[in-house]
Amino acid sequence: MNLKRLIPATLAVFITFQVTDFLIHSLILASSYAALQELWRPDMMSKMWIMTLTSLFMSFMFVFIFIKGYEKKGICEGFRFGIIIGLFMSVTAMLNQYVVYPVPFSMVIQWLIYGLIQFILAGIVVSLIYKPKA
Repeated sequence: MNLKRLIPATLAVFITFQVTDFLIHSLILASSYAALQELWRPDMMSKMWIMTLTSLFMSFMFVFIFIKGYEKKGICEGFRFGIIIGLFMSVTAMLNQYVVYPVPFSMVIQWLIYGLIQFILAGIVVSLIYKPKA
């Protein structure tokens, strides 16, 4: 494991998740969330630091798992890894959210699709950073 690539890759994946989370949840889905205002915690914003920490942890684990199976196949490997982890994380998490919270199934599908896109982008990012020296 190469720490000189692990740390920058983790930070890049973290930034990818943060930027895409903002685009998805603050811009694209904002009106959908406003219609479901009664479901969200009134003090949610005071707890957002927890989501930031879990996103940083998830970014590290994403990169760590990628490194453990690293095959030096470039962007295609990152894309494939993003799909695999994205399906694993998004399908299970979003369908479980549907069971627990009274959200429309259409929102669950959006969460699933956007989550899969996020993981694919993260896979591409990690494959671009964690690559052998030319």
